[in-house]
Amino acid sequence: MIIKSLVIIAFILIIISLGSALFHLVRHKNEEDSQKTLNSLTFRISLSIVLFIFIFIAVITGGVKPHGLGVKMHAQNQALIE
Repeated sequence: MIIKSLVIIAFILIIISLGSALFHLVRHKNEEDSQKTLNSLTFRISLSIVLFIFIFIAVITGGVKPHGLGVKMHAQNQALIE
């Protein structure tokens, strides 16, 4: 449950950062707005990379179990082989 909460919070922060960058990009009146846009996008990219690594580690350690189309296809292939 904690892992899911952290992922949701990270996604919300990514959306907020993207919105902030869009706001400063549209408003773009001076060099300061350009710097704020750059900082917002840099924060978003950094947070996305950290989130990806966190999810990867959670899957490897078993904290999160993948489910979906890929897992179902793999299970069907294994059943056909046996």
